[in-house]
Amino acid sequence: MEEYYDRRALEYDEWYLGTGLFEQRDRPEWDEELEALFAAISSLPPGRTLDVACGTGFLTRHLRGDVVGLDQSNRMLEVAHAQAPKASFVQGNAFALPFPNDSFSRVFTAHFYGHLATDEHERFLAEARRLAPELVVLDASRRHSGIDEEMSQRTLNDGSTWEVYKRYFTAEGLAQELGEGEVLHDGRWFVAVRTRL
Repeated sequence: MEEYYDRRALEYDEWYLGTGLFEQRDRPEWDEELEALFAAISSLPPGRTLDVACGTGFLTRHLRGDVVGLDQSNRMLEVAHAQAPKASFVQGNAFALPFPNDSFSRVFTAHFYGHLATDEHERFLAEARRLAPELVVLDASRRHSGIDEEMSQRTLNDGSTWEVYKRYFTAEGLAQELGEGEVLHDGRWFVAVRTRL
C-alpha cells in the first residue's frame, strides 16, 4: 500500500476538493459538511497531538497546538509540509510509533482506522494508548455508502487501479467500538469520535 499512497500523494486532495477524477461525482452537501468537519477538528482543545497517517496534511492543518504528523509515505509528507507548515512531520509506521510512552495529549487519525483489518485495530489502539490518554478517529460514514465494508477499487490519474480495504461507520457504532467515545461529528459523509484511552 505504500506505493499506492506515494503515487497518489499529489492528487490525494482532489478527493476532498471534488476536482480531477472526482469532479463529476454527485456529493450533495459535501462542501458544507467538510466545513463542519473542519470546525469540529478546530474546536478540539490545543494540545500536543500526533496525527497518525496524516497524508497530505489536509486535515492536520486544522489541529491546534503542538502538532506532529506521521505517515509512511515520504511523498505524502512532502505535500503535508507545504500544506500544514506549523506542524512537524515524521516518516514512520503506525503500528510501531517512534515516540516514547506518554509523548502526546492526543492521537488523531483520519481515514486510516477504516482501512485496518480486525487484527490491526488492536495493534494500532495499543500504540495510541501507549502515547496518549485521548484518541480522535475520523472516518467515512456508512450513511452514504449503505455497506459496512468492501474491497474498494481506486483509480489514479495515471490510469492505474488499486484495491483497498475500506470500512464505513455509523457514529454510534464507531464510538462503541472505540469504547464509548463522544461523537464529535455525525454526517452523511464523515463521522468523528473522541474517546479516552
